[in-house]
Amino acid sequence: MSQSRSLRKRSKRRRKRKLFIGMYALIFLLIISYSGYEYLAGKHQAMSQQASAAESIDQVETVESVYKEDFNGRDNGDGKMTVLLLGVDQRESEIPRTDTIMIAEYDPASKEAKIASLMRDLYVDIPGHGYNKLNAAFALGGPELLRETIAVNLGIEIEYYSIVDFQGFTQIVDTLSPDGMQVDVEKNMQYRSGDGTTDIQLQEGIQTLDGEELLGYVRYRSDARGDFARVERQQKVIQLLKDELLSFQGVLKAPRLIGNIQPYIDTNLGSSKMIQVGKDLLLNPVESMDMISIPTTDNVWDERKPYPIGLVLNHDEESTKQTLQQFFEQE
Repeated sequence: MSQSRSLRKRSKRRRKRKLFIGMYALIFLLIISYSGYEYLAGKHQAMSQQASAAESIDQVETVESVYKEDFNGRDNGDGKMTVLLLGVDQRESEIPRTDTIMIAEYDPASKEAKIASLMRDLYVDIPGHGYNKLNAAFALGGPELLRETIAVNLGIEIEYYSIVDFQGFTQIVDTLSPDGMQVDVEKNMQYRSGDGTTDIQLQEGIQTLDGEELLGYVRYRSDARGDFARVERQQKVIQLLKDELLSFQGVLKAPRLIGNIQPYIDTNLGSSKMIQVGKDLLLNPVESMDMISIPTTDNVWDERKPYPIGLVLNHDEESTKQTLQQFFEQE
């Protein structure tokens, strides 16, 4: 009799176990299906927008990186990920201009992220080309020459690169926050470029900005502090985007976001690495984010160099190198 009850209990436990396994499998399939749908929907939306000047969406394809084979950054196996983040202004057949240069480090073990914003006019020694502005390295040799320049001048070894066209930035903002993001605009900002491609019209105070307006906010530099104020705004917006992305709604939007920005991003991060990073960010979300601007305000002066270089941000090179290495704890 007792043996019969024992058999019934074991049978009942097995049925419960099968039920739980079945439920977990169903939830997993739903998550995969949802993620896949959102990813494809986001990608289709972005490619449809890109196809506005083409006859059909079939003519728009994701272009393989022209820089991937030349980039010599390597994973050093320390568990952290160091990425060269570049914001570029691509205008038809022109050489892309690097408007934003950052070094980002993410450590899933400590849940910490660090971002160093490098001024594009920083005066540095570009290997094989002599001294020039930092952003000239990208124009001369793409992300690999920029990686070499940073390694030689600043002592930081970069593992990966990610280049985002400014149109991709607006996609990120509009996907994460379709109703706009609330930003405290510190002053009136009016600027219109001669060719009409840039038109910034923002009023002082707390404003709700869509992707295009927020792009204007982070790109504005027509004041006395120039790039220094612009970098501060960029870092301010990165914090806002980080908070939005790591919110519950942001996590739900992540698959669509990835699909949405894919046509606008050029990176050597492979699919498996991106999946790993995405998993790490979900399981180990960033709890602290430290930021720095290079050069620091106590180690910089304006200096005019012969044509075609022009006005640069000069600095004590050794001091700059030490500051950045201390920030990334590489001393």
